[in-house]
Amino acid sequence: MRDPLTLAVAQPLSISHDVESNAAEHARLVRAAGARVVVFPELSLTGYELDAEPIAPGDPRLRPIVAACVETGALALAGAPVPGPHIGLFAIDGAGVSVAYRKMNLGGPEPGYFRPGEAPAVVEVDGFRLGLAICKDTGVPAHAADTAALGIDAYVAATAKLMTEGDVQDERAHRIATEHGVWVAVASFAGSTGGGFDPASGRSSIRAADGTVLARAGTGPGEFVRAAIG
Repeated sequence: MRDPLTLAVAQPLSISHDVESNAAEHARLVRAAGARVVVFPELSLTGYELDAEPIAPGDPRLRPIVAACVETGALALAGAPVPGPHIGLFAIDGAGVSVAYRKMNLGGPEPGYFRPGEAPAVVEVDGFRLGLAICKDTGVPAHAADTAALGIDAYVAATAKLMTEGDVQDERAHRIATEHGVWVAVASFAGSTGGGFDPASGRSSIRAADGTVLARAGTGPGEFVRAAIG
């Protein structure tokens, strides 16, 4: 028997291109959430700015998040442009920073700035396997199927959606949960994110494998919610 995993989805206040300030906000939310895993939105460390410079895992501006993870024992999954360049998710914990996933399905103008990732990815935390996704990935059924085929317990997505796209986000999360029998966590930007997402949808959520919403944030930046899965 394994203990439940406490998972949080967070909606940081984002300042476009200001990695230092955004990292401080990520660190604040890691401490406030009190969760083993804290998930952040797509490109959360730069804002949804497609021309932002890639951030290397060793960038010293990420140290406040590492420190917060040391203090809390958390793993943070933070969105950033990463070398390649790709739209990526950093896995940040007390041991440091690594690129955990690179977005496979690029949308809109993104192909003019980034390369697609090559394969689905999983991070394992306390015996739970978390499949990773970024925004448009959630709307491609093959992505969820290929990720689920890796033997996941939960499908964890970082997104950026307009306020008018909240229902689409919910429909995708419900479909993935019920089709694949996994928990689904979606961390969605709120407020202004840059790149035209103003206002972004917020309403980050965590769902059970039957599609039931276990926790949902509002539409404001700075909010988070958490739930225990398992």
